[in-house]
Amino acid sequence: MNKTELVNAVAEKAGLTKVDAKKAVDAAVAAVTEALAKNDKVALIGFGTLAVTERKARQGVNPATGKKITVAARKVVKFKAGAELAAAVK
Repeated sequence: MNKTELVNAVAEKAGLTKVDAKKAVDAAVAAVTEALAKNDKVALIGFGTLAVTERKARQGVNPATGKKITVAARKVVKFKAGAELAAAVK
């Protein structure tokens, strides 16, 4: 499902126009992005939790040359599915 399909599904399920549904989806994405940028955790009960974690620097291998390289430390977003979502996809 891409963003357009998500907007259409939200419009249908919530009884909104597609314009209003797009505004709602955009606002939700912006709110989640802002929270994660502040290192806050976003927990949607039944759906899952998004959180920022730090990855340490590590040694990797360039597959083209076989040379060892250092992969820099960085922050990544991790998602843990909630119980209801996990049960729905079984």
